[in-house]
Amino acid sequence: MALSGTPVYYRRCGDCGFLFTTAFDDWSSEAFLKYIYNNEYVLVDPDYVEGRPINNAKVVAQTFHASRESLSILDYGGGNGLLTRTLAVQGFRASTYDPLTEFTARPQGRFDLITCFEVMEHVPSPAQIVADIASLLNDEGALLFTTLTQPAVFDQLGLRWWYVAPRNGHISLYSRRALTILFEKNGMSLMSLTDLVHFAFRKLPAFAAHLVVNGRL
Repeated sequence: MALSGTPVYYRRCGDCGFLFTTAFDDWSSEAFLKYIYNNEYVLVDPDYVEGRPINNAKVVAQTFHASRESLSILDYGGGNGLLTRTLAVQGFRASTYDPLTEFTARPQGRFDLITCFEVMEHVPSPAQIVADIASLLNDEGALLFTTLTQPAVFDQLGLRWWYVAPRNGHISLYSRRALTILFEKNGMSLMSLTDLVHFAFRKLPAFAAHLVVNGRL
C-alpha cells in the first residue's frame, strides 16, 4: 500500500524495552474500524479473515483435546468468531468476545481457558486489557496468547523491525521483560513457548500441567 503521509512516532522504555506509540490513544472504536480495521485491512493482514483463526483453532484443539468436554473457553479479541465456531465442531465449549469490534457483547462469568491471538500488539492500553482478561479468568485458569516479542538484535533494527506496523494496528510491542512485568502486576506468571506464543496463569491448572516440563513450557 502507498504511504499515507501521516507520521507515527514510537517510544521505548529504557528499563523494560516496551515499545509503543501514543498516536492512537484518543481514538474511539469507530475510528479504529474506519481507519485500521476497514475493508482494506485484509491487504496488510491476509491471514486475519480465515487462515489464522482456523490454524489457531487446530493448535488449541490439539493442545487441550483431553479436556475438551470440561473446559470453558473464551477467545478474547476473536473478531467474527471463526476460531470458536471451529472449536465447537470439535466438541469444545467456546465463545468469542472482541472489545474492538461490534460482533459480540461482553460475556458473563469466568472461563477456564482464554485465548488471545494477535491482540496484545493492537491495544493502546495493555494494562487495562490484561486486567480485563484477568477478571474473566477462573482462579485456576490459563491464558494462551500470541504476540511477537522483540528480537535480540532490536537495538540494531530499531523501527525497521517488520513488526512495527501502524497500518496493521501494531501499537504496543513487547520485550519478554515487558510482558513479564505486565502480567506480574495482575498476579500472573508468564511462560513462553517461543518468541510468539505465551502462556499466563495465577496457578497452573491441571488441564495445562502437561505443557510444563521441569518448570518450563
